[in-house]
Amino acid sequence: MAKTPVLSFQFISTVICLLSLSSFPPSLSLNAETQALLDFKSQLKDPLNVLGSWKESESPCEFSGITCDPLSGKVTAISFDNQSLSGVISPSISALESLMTLWLPSNAISGKLPDGLINCSKLKQLNLTGNKMVGVIPDLSSLRSLEILDLSENYFSGGFPTWAGNLTELLALGLGMNEYHVGEIPESIGNLKNLTWLFLADSYLRGEIPESIFELENLQTLDLSRNKISGQFPKSISKLRKLTKIELFYNNLTGEIPPELANLTLLQEFDVSSNQLYGKLPEGIGSLKSLTVFQGYQNNFSGEIPAGFGEMRHLIGFSLYQNNFSGEFPANFGRFSPLNSIDISENQFSGSFPRFLCESKQLQFLLALGNRFSGELPDSYAECKSLRRFRVNKNNLTGKISEGVWAMPIASIIDFSDNDFTGEVSPKIRLSTILNQLILQNNRFSGQLPSELGKLMNLEKLYLNNNNFSGVIPSDIGSLQQLSSLHLEENSLTGSIPSDLGNCARVVDLNLASNSLSGRIPSSISLMSSLNSLDFSRNKLTGLIPEGLEKLKLSSIDLSENQLSGRVPSVLLTMGGDRAFVGNNELCVDESSKTITKSGINVCLGRQDQQKKFGDKLVLFSIIACVLVFVLTGMLLLSYRNFKNGQAEMKNDLEGKKEGDPSWKISSFHQLDIDSDEICDLEEDNLIGSGGTGKVYRLDLKKNRGAVAVKKLWKGDGLKFLEAEMEILGKIRHRNILKLYASLLKGGSSFLVFEYMPNEISLKGYDNSSFTGTHGYIAPEMAYTIKVTEKSDVYSFGVVLLELVTGKKPIDEAYGEGKDIVYWVLNHLSDRENILEVLDEEVASESVREDMVKVLKIAVLCTTKLPNLRPNMREQRQSFHYLSFETRT
Repeated sequence: MAKTPVLSFQFISTVICLLSLSSFPPSLSLNAETQALLDFKSQLKDPLNVLGSWKESESPCEFSGITCDPLSGKVTAISFDNQSLSGVISPSISALESLMTLWLPSNAISGKLPDGLINCSKLKQLNLTGNKMVGVIPDLSSLRSLEILDLSENYFSGGFPTWAGNLTELLALGLGMNEYHVGEIPESIGNLKNLTWLFLADSYLRGEIPESIFELENLQTLDLSRNKISGQFPKSISKLRKLTKIELFYNNLTGEIPPELANLTLLQEFDVSSNQLYGKLPEGIGSLKSLTVFQGYQNNFSGEIPAGFGEMRHLIGFSLYQNNFSGEFPANFGRFSPLNSIDISENQFSGSFPRFLCESKQLQFLLALGNRFSGELPDSYAECKSLRRFRVNKNNLTGKISEGVWAMPIASIIDFSDNDFTGEVSPKIRLSTILNQLILQNNRFSGQLPSELGKLMNLEKLYLNNNNFSGVIPSDIGSLQQLSSLHLEENSLTGSIPSDLGNCARVVDLNLASNSLSGRIPSSISLMSSLNSLDFSRNKLTGLIPEGLEKLKLSSIDLSENQLSGRVPSVLLTMGGDRAFVGNNELCVDESSKTITKSGINVCLGRQDQQKKFGDKLVLFSIIACVLVFVLTGMLLLSYRNFKNGQAEMKNDLEGKKEGDPSWKISSFHQLDIDSDEICDLEEDNLIGSGGTGKVYRLDLKKNRGAVAVKKLWKGDGLKFLEAEMEILGKIRHRNILKLYASLLKGGSSFLVFEYMPNEISLKGYDNSSFTGTHGYIAPEMAYTIKVTEKSDVYSFGVVLLELVTGKKPIDEAYGEGKDIVYWVLNHLSDRENILEVLDEEVASESVREDMVKVLKIAVLCTTKLPNLRPNMREQRQSFHYLSFETRT
């Protein structure tokens, strides 16, 4: 009886103790987690202040981006997606023992992944994709609860993490796009029976695909692209019945596509481009009714396209260019599907051109160049106003183009060249206001050129050569301020060359050869400051060659087979040689010209030349007489003032207040009024660049004489370099090398005066987003500076970087028809040991080579074929870092 009260008291005490513990979570644990999070914050840079609520006085459960367990109050999740965070992940994160989710994708976090992360034994989701993390990935196989592991798109190195095959609870595994050592796909991946998403792209993997992969019955996405995987295309892939996406492009797979692929009835996206596959496409593929994307370009496929593709209802993208397909294209292709893009270029398709490709009115990219299509272009394309790129060049198409086809309001390129089209260019071309390139060369188009061409303010390339156009060249073409290439050669054009063409200041090559043009060469042509190639040959031009052409930085000129007369400027003769002027019987050259070697052109002697010299002397005498009158009058008016000034100067000299400066030694190479005091008065605010030999400043000359670039050489070897640079730059005429006006030398100071030529790069992406940047010339070095703004297109940014690090043009015939610099770079990067061969050899010195490789990698990522694999752009106010390096012109 006596024990009962005691037992009751003990029981009550125990209950009270337990209740108190449940009502008040342990403060020590909370304090430890708060401190761990504050340490985590201290290692990060947070420009958007998303961690602003993380303060010592606050509960961690109230921190932004933090989730806590509602019962225990412990931290279970940290989530910041695309918040511009940089810095490193603090080892303090290992103190968060209840952490289940660490979600930090698309930031700029660097450093290594902490080994202590394995202490977070309850971790289920680890997503660090799209950061800048480095080092070897620690063995995380002890985190057996992991369901999502995505460490892709970083800079992790070392061996491929084979331990991932032990994480048997994984649903999603992303390890691709890192810098591992060359290795093979581990067999142990086949242990991940729950896996639905496998991303191992660009992981330096080689060898064959393990058969164990094809035991992953739940797999929906298989991406092994951009590796060096070899062997036959796996027939066993047909066992993965839940697959919706297969990405095997850019590998070394061989063999044929097995008929069993048709068993994957859920398949939506299929890409085996850039392999070594061959044979016919199985007919059964046409029965895959869920297909949205089918790509197999750059292989050796042959035969006809399965007719079933014409019955598909969901097809959006179709690309099979550079294969050996033949026969007629399926007649109903695109008739029932929302087709957005099709590229069947460089095959051997024949017969009529498919008429239903734009039936849904959603087609943006129609590329069918380099085939054997014949007949007329169907009128149905007159209603395809969604087109952005329309290329059917290099076929056997005939007949007239429907008027509506000329009116493409958002098209950037229309290329009908190398066919047998006839008829006229419709005035409706004025409605193609976005047009960047109009290429109609090598056809039988006729009629007059419509003046409406002058409405295409975005036009950069106009190729109308080798047709039957007649009439005059519309002066409206002079309104095209963006024009860089104008080719009208080999037509039947008449009349004079419009002087308004001189307004096209960005034109690089101008070709009007083989027409019936008459009259004089307009002097305004000399205003085309970017002109590099000029061809007016085989016309009926008369009169003198404008002397202003000497000032252009031409690398090619041809004025042969005309009726020109007078003197050939010696600079042009040096540039073009005799062949550029033959067939002009009234032309002559100076006897003193050093370029006369076995020349067939007459020497400028005789009455004509004497009359010219007499006329020149008469003009000179008249000018001298006028000057003398003004000088004498001025002397009378200023004599008294000079007398007074003389007395003042004598007094100053006696008092020693004025010291005589040593005179500047000035050497001039082009006509420019040089004021040494003005040239040498440089301000650091106007600094535009610095190189290994000196600094370069922009200087706005007084009296509205324009701007020049002044280079102040370092002392020491400056004089020696000055002499060498003057000797070279004083003689050269080239569009890529700046004009050297003068040099100034006094004591240990040396200056070079160059023309100032700022330039602007502007690109537009397919979605009308734009990239704009500037580069300023620094002679002889050139510093590039690029800034990507909130309106930037990642792909366009990547293209600009490839210009910069390879020294090549974005589009060049050397890349192949329809190919660009992205294609060229990717082909040359197939062997990673030769990566340095891609870099511009004139720039890639050892001191900058490492940085250039980093820039190249960024460029390749930005130009990845699939947009969802490209780096994400930051929030609207976030900008990419500046990238800059020195190169030479």
